[in-house]
Amino acid sequence: MDHVLIQLILLTFVIHVIDTLGYSVRLNSVKTGQVALSFSIFNLFVLVSRTANMFQAPLIGKIIGFSIAKDLDPLSDMRYVIAAATAGTLAGVFVIPTFLKIFQIGVKKIALSGSVPSLVFEALHANNMKRIVKKATVPKKKMLQKLRFREIPKRFLLLHAVVTGIYTIGVLAANYSSLLVPSQNQLAAAASSGMINGAATIMLTFFIDPKSAIITDQAIRGKRPYGDVKALVILLITTKLIGTVLGQLLFLPAAKIIASFYQ
Repeated sequence: MDHVLIQLILLTFVIHVIDTLGYSVRLNSVKTGQVALSFSIFNLFVLVSRTANMFQAPLIGKIIGFSIAKDLDPLSDMRYVIAAATAGTLAGVFVIPTFLKIFQIGVKKIALSGSVPSLVFEALHANNMKRIVKKATVPKKKMLQKLRFREIPKRFLLLHAVVTGIYTIGVLAANYSSLLVPSQNQLAAAASSGMINGAATIMLTFFIDPKSAIITDQAIRGKRPYGDVKALVILLITTKLIGTVLGQLLFLPAAKIIASFYQ
């Protein structure tokens, strides 16, 4: 089952790289004023992430099913997957400066051509791939200077870290909980992952996204400096990273709580 675990780790890594890059789209939308177009193009990246997510659950199910059949404890495997989420978030941080350069070019090109497929095919051309590599940029300390971090609500950031932690381990904890319940309830316990991620999504929709949107919208209308959006993005990514680490602490307790409903 080692190859299944490797596939799961790689998928989780990719999902969290793309999710991390998603936060930086706010910067381009404020800088260019092309909010709708920026998010339209980013949906391409979200599509890749969601497609990868579709394959994640079956792979977890394979590992859990194999563990049940062989009477094994896959706890360490699950922790490797959570660690991949942390690694993916960190990798996303280092890719953001390069991503924003390429993203800004992509927005300009699609504004002229109006065709997303042509943009994708053009990006995959060998010469353009070389140009993308040449545009690679690493984060610099000056990016953090003179930013008004105090203007971003602290409770909002704390909630974001907790919700991210829950979202990171939702599917994993639900599937792992099936090892802790009677055999007749194992499928029901594993299926509860949808409820957990659904609850986390609702919290993101009601408490995180609106506040982020308000700060971004105020910056677009000139009521806030661009630096506030930059501070928001940096803090959201930081709390996302903290959330994935928090997932390591939440994982086993969460699995036990889920299992308690199916004893």
